[in-house]
Amino acid sequence: MDLVKRSNNSAFPSLLDEIFKTDWNGGSQNYYNTLPAVNIKENDTTFKLEVYAPGLAKEDFKVEISQKTLTVSSEKQFENEVNEEQYSRKEFASTSFKRTFNLPETVNYDAIEASYDNGVLNISLPKREEALPKPKRLIEIK
Repeated sequence: MDLVKRSNNSAFPSLLDEIFKTDWNGGSQNYYNTLPAVNIKENDTTFKLEVYAPGLAKEDFKVEISQKTLTVSSEKQFENEVNEEQYSRKEFASTSFKRTFNLPETVNYDAIEASYDNGVLNISLPKREEALPKPKRLIEIK
């Protein structure tokens, strides 16, 4: 069993990834984590999605449902301008992501709710009444 995940038996592609991973300012670009992490939880009555996206405001998110597909997206642009005596510098940056989730038939699409708190977008997907677990019933013996 290999403990290192590789795309092929050669170490060359991973070496190239390490060389070209740094940005022009000497920092490092992490191309593998451009999408926010998502936790999906299920209990008897709901599915819950937790999208970890710190640094964004609730106004930066767009949550849509179309044909049994939930789409969570965000696009934010930053502008930084520095004016000193002898020079002027203006930098632009933007960040965006889009995640889609296929929803099961058991979700009540009309009751979906979303909230944003402390860097986590919480989406509650309640189950339909007919999909909820049925209580145990006692069968009378005749």
